[in-house]
Amino acid sequence: MRQTDADADAALHAFVEGRRTALFRSACLLCGDRDEAEDLVQTTLVKVVLGGRRLQRLDNVEAYARKTLVNTFIASRRRFWRREQAYGELPDNVQPLTDTEADTGLVVRAALARLSPKQRAVLVLRYWEDLSVSATAEVLSMRENTVKSHAARGLAALRAEVQEAFV
Repeated sequence: MRQTDADADAALHAFVEGRRTALFRSACLLCGDRDEAEDLVQTTLVKVVLGGRRLQRLDNVEAYARKTLVNTFIASRRRFWRREQAYGELPDNVQPLTDTEADTGLVVRAALARLSPKQRAVLVLRYWEDLSVSATAEVLSMRENTVKSHAARGLAALRAEVQEAFV
């Protein structure tokens, strides 16, 4: 193996080690489920590693990984099998939470789960990843006005659900 290949492999390994946690956090917000988020990050990192030859030509590997994460998430929502929900037996001692016991984070994640995948992706990239409108538009391959529209509608829906949960 040439030295440049070894350097590229080491850089890719360092990227995967350094960014896995951040990708997982974003994936949790996108999916709303830790297990599904782990699968999403694993699939994303496999795609990034397999595309390693292309990465040498890329200026920003992190942007490529973020775009791969979001595209993989949106594509998974289009599949028919995703619409099926498997339910096991519920425990007998489940107590519903009252409004005063509701955790804001749980309410927000539940509200995020009810948004469309693209709205959710826009909100996660804009407000969790702290990307600009133009960077979000680039990652999602959409126009800036579309990003603004998805963000405004998604935030309005989140506000309404959070307000409803705490009233």
